[in-house]
Amino acid sequence: MRDAANLKREHFHVKAPVNLFEFEDVARGKLRAEAYEYYAGGANDGITLRENRNAYERLRLRYRVLRDVSLRDCSTTVLGQRIAFPVMVAPTAFHKMACGAGECATARAAGRAGTIMVMSTLSNTLIEDVAAAATGPLWFQLYIYKDRGATLDLIRRAEAAGFQALVLTVDAQVWGRREADVRNGFKLPDGLTVVNLAEHAKAAFPDGVSGSGLAAYVAKMLDPSLTWDDLEWLRAQTKLPVLVKGIVRGDDAALAIKHGAAGVVVSNHGGRQLDTAPATIEVLPGVVDAVAGKAPVFVDGGVRRGTDVIKAVALGATAVMVGRPILWGLAADGEEGALAVLEMLAAEFDLAMALCGARSVSEIRGDLVDSALAR
Repeated sequence: MRDAANLKREHFHVKAPVNLFEFEDVARGKLRAEAYEYYAGGANDGITLRENRNAYERLRLRYRVLRDVSLRDCSTTVLGQRIAFPVMVAPTAFHKMACGAGECATARAAGRAGTIMVMSTLSNTLIEDVAAAATGPLWFQLYIYKDRGATLDLIRRAEAAGFQALVLTVDAQVWGRREADVRNGFKLPDGLTVVNLAEHAKAAFPDGVSGSGLAAYVAKMLDPSLTWDDLEWLRAQTKLPVLVKGIVRGDDAALAIKHGAAGVVVSNHGGRQLDTAPATIEVLPGVVDAVAGKAPVFVDGGVRRGTDVIKAVALGATAVMVGRPILWGLAADGEEGALAVLEMLAAEFDLAMALCGARSVSEIRGDLVDSALAR
């Protein structure tokens, strides 16, 4: 694995980033202000957005010593798929605001890093084009539209393109108030749309709206009446495994498994939906307990360091998903930037494993986390 810090310096106005926070600094300087604030922003006062990060920083690692860590294996298995390390690419919208190649660049970077990309319904690139560009496995994140025909079309196209799982987002059928987007009157730049819904006349934001165009789009298009019955409806439409994303409670996790989910993603939508919701790492152990080994549990929100990945795995996560850092990498240097972000996390994770005395992911156990959250 190459050293992500050794990116060609001519790609940057300053020294090449040496951590994910510096990638954000580079991206901020390259993105339109409205695009950066859309990617970076949270709901209302941003309390949950900050807590997703702060909660990781409060956790301490109690490392083991005098263990032979000269040989280490960072890989793990996710729904039968071996990945190079327990980090996946979370679904995020509108990658072409970050770089011209958009989701194709992300898919190539994820494959080169040996992991899975979860592609968003709100992508700027056709499902088929992303599948053709991909060098690794793909999952598809799904919103359920009021028009079930449009939803079924997305499912069929994802299946035909070789996607290996569906990830149903359940915490955003009603949109959170993202004040930066309201202030900016956020809309997609000319030439960009929710392209995979074009055949159903659902590719563009509504005209003549004030505030966030995306919020208006969601209010018009997505179905706020969803219940657990709709999860069963979705499962009946596909042979692909269906995971449920947006879980922060153990009882909801148990219901997801009861209704046939193949896994759950502990997520508060990156702090963009209900402000003052808890940090995802804080609720992860309760969700893991409720699932009781019946399905894998993933977590997103706030992951910026390899030590964060160690903490999440120690508290029961099968893998973490990262969203915003991938966008910062895309904005910094397209596919190479996104790959550098993943390789940087992989290198930090490998180092953290060694320093914790763990030789494999299976040796990352709850007693490494010195906290009331430890299992």
